[in-house]
Amino acid sequence: MEVERVQVIASLSSHTIPAEFVMPETEQPVATTFRGPIPEIPVIDLSDPDEENLVCRIAEASREWGFFQAVNHGIPTEVIRRLQEAGTEFFGLPQEEKEVYAKPEDAKSIEGYGTKHQKIVNGKKPWGDHLFHRIWPPSRINYQFWPKNPPSYREVNEEYGTHVRGFADKVFRSLSLGLGLEADAMKEAFGGEELEYMLKINYYPPCPRPDLTFGVLEHTDMSTLTILVPNEVPGLQVLKDNHWIDAKYVPNAIIVHMGDQIEVASNGYYKSVLHRTTVNKEKARMSWPVFLEPPPEFVVGPIPQLLNDQNPPKYKSKMFKDYAYCKLNKLPQ
Repeated sequence: MEVERVQVIASLSSHTIPAEFVMPETEQPVATTFRGPIPEIPVIDLSDPDEENLVCRIAEASREWGFFQAVNHGIPTEVIRRLQEAGTEFFGLPQEEKEVYAKPEDAKSIEGYGTKHQKIVNGKKPWGDHLFHRIWPPSRINYQFWPKNPPSYREVNEEYGTHVRGFADKVFRSLSLGLGLEADAMKEAFGGEELEYMLKINYYPPCPRPDLTFGVLEHTDMSTLTILVPNEVPGLQVLKDNHWIDAKYVPNAIIVHMGDQIEVASNGYYKSVLHRTTVNKEKARMSWPVFLEPPPEFVVGPIPQLLNDQNPPKYKSKMFKDYAYCKLNKLPQ
C-alpha cells in the first residue's frame, strides 16, 4: 500500500488541509493552549560547578515537569548545526530518493522513513513525516536506514551519537543522586552500556491551517530519557497543572524529556511528561529526538532501594518489549 506523505500533501495544499488532519473543535490548538501567564519552564545550566545545586535543579524539574531545557551542555554547536543540516538536506531530496529508506510494510521495527498513517483514537492523523534509525550500540545499527545522501550524513550522526551518550550519562547521574542512589544506579536500571539510542527526525511541513491540527498528538514517550534538538521554529507544548504550555525556543538548548521507564524505575518520583507539537504556517518545524531505550528483553521495574512499607511498588516490572507492545497497541500495562 502506498502511503501518502504529509510533505507531498503540504506541497499540493495552499489554503486547506484534508479532513483527516482536522482535529475536533474542542481539541484544536487554539481551544486548548493556555493563554494565561506562562510558568517558567526550567532552563538548566549543565556547566554549573556546584554539583549539589545541579542535581537539585535536575531532580526538581524532572519531578515537577518531567522536562527541562539544558544549556552549556557540552555538545558542540557545530556538531548540532551539521546534524540539523544533514537532516534538513535529506527531507529536501526528491520524494523517490527518500522512499528508498521507507520502513518496510511488514517490518517489526519502526526504523526507516515513514508517516504515522494509522488512524489515531479519534480517527485523526498528525501533520508530519519522520525518519527513524538507531545510532548506538554498533551491534544494533542497521545502516540500510541511514541516508547516503547527503554524503556527510553518516559521519555527523556518528559524531553526534558520541556526544549525546556523554550528555545522557550526566543526566542519569544527576537523576540517580537526586534519589539518594549511587551515581550509576539509574543507568544500570535500564541496561547500562546496553542502552539503545534510537534517533528520529521529525519533519512537520508548513501547514496552511496550523490552527486545526497537530504535528504530534499528545503522548508520553515510552523511553527512559528523550534527548531532543529542535530547529528554531517553536511548537513543542507540555502539560503542566492541566494546562498546555508553549515551550519557548531557547537558542542552542537541548530539550530533555523524562519517559515512562524513568517514571517506573523511580516508582513515580520522576514524571513522564505529556507533550504534543503544533505546526507553523510559514516554515517547516523539525526536531531530532534520541530515545534511550532498554534492550528489548531487559526487565525494568521500580528500583528496589527506593521501596519500603511506606513506598510500595506502584508499577509492574516487565520486559521493555512487552511494555512497548502494550503501549503501541493501547493495552493496559
